[in-house]
Amino acid sequence: MKKRTWMFLLVAACTSSIFYACSKGDNGGNDTGGNAPDAFKTAMLTNYADTLIIPAYTDLLAKLQALETAANTFLTSPSTNSQATLKVSFKDAYISYEKVAFAYFGPGGTAALNNSLNVFPANTKRIEAGIASGTYSFTVPVASDSIQGFPALDYLFFSTDAVTKFADAGAANRKKYVQDIVSRMKSLVTDVLSQWKTNYRAGFIANTKLDVGSSMGYIINQLAFEMDQMKGPRIGWPFGKMSGGTAYPTNCEGYYGSFSVSLAVANLTSLKNYYTGGTGRGIDDYLLLLGKSSLNSTVLARFDAAIAALQAIPEPMSASFTNSNSPYIDDAYTKIQLLLTAIKTDVASATSIRITYQDSDGD
Repeated sequence: MKKRTWMFLLVAACTSSIFYACSKGDNGGNDTGGNAPDAFKTAMLTNYADTLIIPAYTDLLAKLQALETAANTFLTSPSTNSQATLKVSFKDAYISYEKVAFAYFGPGGTAALNNSLNVFPANTKRIEAGIASGTYSFTVPVASDSIQGFPALDYLFFSTDAVTKFADAGAANRKKYVQDIVSRMKSLVTDVLSQWKTNYRAGFIANTKLDVGSSMGYIINQLAFEMDQMKGPRIGWPFGKMSGGTAYPTNCEGYYGSFSVSLAVANLTSLKNYYTGGTGRGIDDYLLLLGKSSLNSTVLARFDAAIAALQAIPEPMSASFTNSNSPYIDDAYTKIQLLLTAIKTDVASATSIRITYQDSDGD
């Protein structure tokens, strides 16, 4: 996944308020010009923090702890059976990560969590060099992003002859490399979760403005940014959309474990959940309050269409990039692009939120 770089521009937003009550499923009929009562926004941000983001980090930490147990069992007795058990725990943890990828602001952004956990494809040559020398660092910004996290573990656990390499008499460095990665992942998530549960939560909920650096600004920007990641690194780039039609199937997310489709579906399903606020107040309710029910219906329909298109892609996705199943990829790409446009342009405009990140596609 490409590096997540925020390029904030100074903007001013109108902040007048009106009184309006709205609950899940209400269809507001008044256009308030991108503004809503602070009470509504406070309730919505509380929902995001307490029922979506904090539980997602909590689940990821639990899944990483289970992964660590399965990994240690595999490292102690490498076999196809222990590898199969490990694969279940690894996939569970990776899918759990897809539910926190959205929250790349506040503690997650400060810790560069997504860069440490999911920059793909992994740089396998540098990983092998680090294992061979026993010398490596996971803390150098940018340089160390592609040698750690889920993509590195995906390669180490499930590439060709992975079991044999861990069973080799000289595999001590390889095993330590894995343990160091998992330990760092747990440490980072523990720290981010702790910050969300303490100081950051209150500030996030209290920031009801619409300007750059506001909680609403983060939410809308991250919805759009994650859509861009789906359109680019997850689907478009390995499919050849940025390389004149030349496909690079080995560059897709979860390549070695062959569950790229599952990860993509989990990511986009999670983004829909963030858009709706789950069972509580979300951006969908905010649009209804602003009198944008037609736009909300369009966004929800495009979410469903894009998710269905992803689910239709046969696993492994890497094979579908280059074989007769490629029309499924193309269909998913098109539907994701339509969804991205709705979020990045229409929803951002309706909510008076400035899109401040810079994507590499220029759209």
